[in-house]
Amino acid sequence: MIPRIEDIACYPILLVEDNPDDVLFIRRAFSQAQIINPLQVVGDGEEATNYFLGHGIFANRQEYPLPVLVLLDLKLPRKSGYEVLDWVRRQPLLKRIPVVILTSSRNNEDINRCYDLGANSYLVKPVQFEALLDMMKTLHLYWIFMNEKPDF
Repeated sequence: MIPRIEDIACYPILLVEDNPDDVLFIRRAFSQAQIINPLQVVGDGEEATNYFLGHGIFANRQEYPLPVLVLLDLKLPRKSGYEVLDWVRRQPLLKRIPVVILTSSRNNEDINRCYDLGANSYLVKPVQFEALLDMMKTLHLYWIFMNEKPDF
């Protein structure tokens, strides 16, 4: 059964990214790809865990619901992407949320470590905007529409 767009569109995608330029380009790619899921952005690993827990400014779950997908950078201030991924996978209520690593590292050690920690996918940020746009379209199509969702 194909999910209805109205059912999917209300769930946010959480972007955990500290580089404002990358955030801008990803927002632009979402807009041009006509991705209607809200994009929630946090700038460091500590803020990501606060978002998941609903602490502080993220306490209002109507405004900050749990995401349907997480795009996670690795090199973050305060808590690395590895730490965030490891923490999410140890949380009973969060461990099934798909986490896609979106980073600039092509290092095999980074790739293997992320999969060992439970990443669902590992993507390298493209340099060209058109490639980023294509990546976001494909990512959205696969993870939001085609992929079967577990119960959270």
